Amino acid sequence: MANLTKPKFDAAASITDELISIIERGVLPWRQPWTVGGSALPLRQTGEPYQGLNNFLLTMRTMMAGYGSPYWMTLKQANDLDARVIKGSKSAVVVYYGTAERSPAESTSDTDAEDEDPKSIPFPKSYRVFNADQIEGLPDRFHPDPDPVPEHPAADPIPHMQDFFEAIAIPTVFTGTEAYYLPPADKIFMPTITRFEDPRDFYGVWAHELAHATKAPHRLNRDYGFSRFGNTAYAREEIVAELTSCFLGQKLGFTAHTLEMNAAYLHNWLRVLRADKRAIFKHAADAQRACDYLVAASAAGQGDQAA
Repeated sequence: MANLTKPKFDAAASITDELISIIERGVLPWRQPWTVGGSALPLRQTGEPYQGLNNFLLTMRTMMAGYGSPYWMTLKQANDLDARVIKGSKSAVVVYYGTAERSPAESTSDTDAEDEDPKSIPFPKSYRVFNADQIEGLPDRFHPDPDPVPEHPAADPIPHMQDFFEAIAIPTVFTGTEAYYLPPADKIFMPTITRFEDPRDFYGVWAHELAHATKAPHRLNRDYGFSRFGNTAYAREEIVAELTSCFLGQKLGFTAHTLEMNAAYLHNWLRVLRADKRAIFKHAADAQRACDYLVAASAAGQGDQAA
């Protein structure tokens, strides 16, 4: 008799396949400026912002679908508000981590000392949410009016962004036409702001390079192995830097940006995602840590300046 058991839903594979499909089109939607309903972050029904991978995924889905609301909620949450999901609406997958008990054999492995709970194994779980634009009958607060996107003169520093970056105690040298982090010197090299048509792109590149600097052993000690241009370790680190720039940009008002955006860059993403369906989970978590590190470093620097 044929086995009619429905295959278990694999959230990691579903999310990775979705990303691959989008990147194969040659466009990275999270690089487009956006503020939806006055928020630069997708929000839970409670108004709490999503973080890490869910932030990245729902931002991308909001932009691609053209939603005007930043709010997302489950079917039950909508029903509890006496609202109704519009027939035919497609839900979005979001993830969280659950834990499973280790077997006795697994619990005696050499990795136990590194685990917060040596008897449990974290694994991704998922649930589905709908954007408020897909739901009828919600209170007006779920459909806030959009804020106008401010314009900035070319080559003119944006004060709150400039203050943020200058307060981070990672040396940056402004020279030449290339942007890169040089680990032996622990320095970032950047073109001047006058070389950018939009100053927000300048801050996007600076954020990208600062993200690379957080991998240093005396900072977050992020190590994907020996890195050289084009190899897998290099590609993984580039994804982390891209996502860090996305997360910082949401806080400050710029978009992720690098000086080079070409087929090779997209190929790096695709190679990593195709080889490891859980890679985006790890790299989004590393990017959130890098973003949090830079936010804390800037706050400390600005505090020292004020003292």
